[in-house]
Amino acid sequence: MIRTNNISFSYKEFENQEELISDDRELIAAARETALNAYAPYSKFRVGAAVRLESGIIICGANVENAAFPSGICAERNALANSVANHRNDKPVAIAVAAMNEDGLTEDPVAPCGNCRQVIAEEESRSGNQIRIILSGRNRSIIIETISSLLPLQFNSRNLKINLP
Repeated sequence: MIRTNNISFSYKEFENQEELISDDRELIAAARETALNAYAPYSKFRVGAAVRLESGIIICGANVENAAFPSGICAERNALANSVANHRNDKPVAIAVAAMNEDGLTEDPVAPCGNCRQVIAEEESRSGNQIRIILSGRNRSIIIETISSLLPLQFNSRNLKINLP
């Protein structure tokens, strides 16, 4: 028997930054500021990410390109790796992403790439916490409540028949 299934998800869209709660505005500001620190001499596409941990600490990461492509790292993976390395037991609750091109902040929000989506999914699994994803552009911001919305058919530890600690 052949079945056709459908996957859809909901997200919140904000055209005015003031409509966001102050914690989200603070996280977006940190992501935007961190994008300025990105090392992107090849693409000129700078991305900043800011992760808020349960304790309220904000960990930032920027994309870092490398001439030996694909040896660079995305901002989201940079920030999440930093949070695990330095605050292993402090669970992430949100991540904000902002991107800039040569004209400045992108008009519309930019979503995480596939690799970053997989890393966010792994971190949700490891921490047992859903991670809100806040995508920010010049014209609007989008909030997605969990990575499963952006990556509905995830590859995870269950596929490997492994139970994480």
